[in-house]
Amino acid sequence: MAGEIFDSPNPWVAAHIRRFAETNGTPRPGVSDLLLITRGRRSGKLRRTALAYAREDDRYVVVASNAGADRHPAWFLNLCADPNVTIQVGTETLPARARIAPAEEGPGLWQLMITMMPSYRKYQEATTREIPVVILEPST
Repeated sequence: MAGEIFDSPNPWVAAHIRRFAETNGTPRPGVSDLLLITRGRRSGKLRRTALAYAREDDRYVVVASNAGADRHPAWFLNLCADPNVTIQVGTETLPARARIAPAEEGPGLWQLMITMMPSYRKYQEATTREIPVVILEPST
């Protein structure tokens, strides 16, 4: 993806992105983070956010929790419109394709994510929407 990249407007996420960039992706203690770049579904601009992830085989798993809000996060809506994304894990940047975990994989991947980040369980309890589990598969 070529072009100027715009970071999340959320101050906490933007600060996290800057910290990630300044430390070459050094993880937070106990959490694996990646940067996800999507193309804005309305603006066409490249949008960057930071997400906790789990690894399963050669793919990365993230959740569209939006901290338990009743609406999906913008990055999720963007990748639904265009599943071709870029991820940065540590110092490695990879093109990837995003997809929502199918029904047969979703529960197992959800368990993987709440084991890694127990706060996701509280986020699910805070909303009536089902929080999507997203699989990011590098396309290199």
